[in-house]
Amino acid sequence: MEENKMLDYIKSVLENMPADWLKLTTHRLDIYNEKQAKTQFLDQFETLFNQSNSQEEFLSNLPTAYDYIRLGHPLSCILEWVISKLNDLKSENVISFSSKTTPILAVLRKNLLDNKNTQIFYSGDLPESFDVDILRTVYGYQFDLQKVEKSSGASKSDTYTENDSTVFVSQEDDITNLNIPEAVDFYLSFHSHIGSILIVNGSQNESYVSEIQHVRRRETVAMTPADSLAALKIITGEISSNHQVKSADEDKAQVLKSIKEITGTSATPVVGSSGLSTQYAIMMGLIHNAQETHKGKAIKFIVPPNCYGGTNDQARRVAACIANVEVVDLPVDGDSDMVQSIDTVLAKIAKEDAIPYIIAEIPTNPRVEVPDLIKLEEVLSKARKTASGELAIDPVFILDQTFCPNVHFLGEGDILSKVRTISYASGSKFPSGGLCNAGYCVANKKAEALMEKIEIHQRLCDNEATPLQYEILARQLPSMNQRIHDAYKNTREFANYIHETLPAAKINFVSEELADQGFTPSVFSLDLPTKGNTDEERESYKRALNHKLITLMITEIPEESKYCVSYGQLKGCYWTIPATSTQGTTKEGDKDYIARVALSANMDLELHKKVFLDFVKSI
Repeated sequence: MEENKMLDYIKSVLENMPADWLKLTTHRLDIYNEKQAKTQFLDQFETLFNQSNSQEEFLSNLPTAYDYIRLGHPLSCILEWVISKLNDLKSENVISFSSKTTPILAVLRKNLLDNKNTQIFYSGDLPESFDVDILRTVYGYQFDLQKVEKSSGASKSDTYTENDSTVFVSQEDDITNLNIPEAVDFYLSFHSHIGSILIVNGSQNESYVSEIQHVRRRETVAMTPADSLAALKIITGEISSNHQVKSADEDKAQVLKSIKEITGTSATPVVGSSGLSTQYAIMMGLIHNAQETHKGKAIKFIVPPNCYGGTNDQARRVAACIANVEVVDLPVDGDSDMVQSIDTVLAKIAKEDAIPYIIAEIPTNPRVEVPDLIKLEEVLSKARKTASGELAIDPVFILDQTFCPNVHFLGEGDILSKVRTISYASGSKFPSGGLCNAGYCVANKKAEALMEKIEIHQRLCDNEATPLQYEILARQLPSMNQRIHDAYKNTREFANYIHETLPAAKINFVSEELADQGFTPSVFSLDLPTKGNTDEERESYKRALNHKLITLMITEIPEESKYCVSYGQLKGCYWTIPATSTQGTTKEGDKDYIARVALSANMDLELHKKVFLDFVKSI
């Protein structure tokens, strides 16, 4: 009876749910508490359930579950809640993934760091992409595999202790009534079309939950909203468990064609489930290549310490798992010059005869700075010697081009065409206009041979874009460059207005000269004027002023201005403070407590000017 009541309620929720639950890639920070991600949303959702209240008005007012759908979203949380209720589990112990293999990798990663053994049992077939040899040799994961008829056949071997782990992998469409033996620590059920559900079984394994969530946060994505909706409809009996999805072949061909045209490259792009999952494939592909071509040599990922927190965190997570991989800081903003920093770091790494991989954003985030590109090309192309006088290994430049994906860096004759370069972009920004969170990467001719390994690791992690993501990108990419151009015009006009209205504010934005070269981002950062007798007083005043400005904007223009981390959207204006959002895992001393503003081509610019003028008058 209780089960039927819950499933009827879920049917009603799916009928009445806000459209944003299915369509938004980023959610509101003003109703989001990161420390209570998922739980705050589900606590209040359960209250509505107990009241049998599924009205859209009340569903819309629920707090943000996660600020970005890569991490999770309302529908993935509800799916996990339903499965937990049906199987008498804690909702936090149920974790949905778009990928079918990465949940296993999440357990293997923690066990590698904890020096624990892992025994993987499976019925039917393992996911096609599960490459045992690469997982052992490149990732360093150690595990035993055993095929069994059903989950009851999963039990620890004599060589395993109570502290070691058992994983049972099941390709079952029925996720409503899972029969999980006590001996199984982790139960993974994957569906061929919509992703997978990982169950953390038993209180003794709850320390894994946050670690597994962090893998979902950094190296892959949660089950997408569309697929979570399909899973919920399967559970409620509204669609069949063997429902078919549209083939992605036609849309994929169009997306690959568009990416080549936009970037001026000829190598086949790799399209992933998100920008970060694409970056993960790049990093692991390069490590794999290095292990084969420069066996035993140290691998150095050179990363700006204040860049996007996901990039920074992921690089350090990779280094933590592989003995000969290390992260080297690359100061790029403010008083530090990217070109000079790269020259200094590469000289040191050359002396050590190590392998240099540089990850950098152009323009930088959040200061929106562009280095001298001619000098950058010279520094990257410079021949260097090892301590023994031999020719050092040339770098691979990994360019995060998310702010300006329209700029040609890699094509024949372009500024970085003669340097081994891979460029990538987050698709939730300009490429899709905020409609999906896929990402892609391309290579120039010098780096084209590396793409094979990158694709291998994207496939191994089952992180290719979904059919719906391909469909959205196929529709949105052709108009991307025009949207970038139109959004830049609004951004330049708003930045100029702020300069005129509040000249004491420092605006970090590209110069007119750089814009003429094609660097037309729709993002700038704002260092508001401050006052006080000490550095602490001045910093405190400025931080309070940031919040005052953002609060005024989102209060006065709620239909357009949002406290949100994204940009490149189809409409509206997004505000954030990088130090408390995109730089969340960055070291405190490297964070930027400034306001970052992102504008679209479709917004009421005059109203934003008026509200900003009201702000200036109030201070």
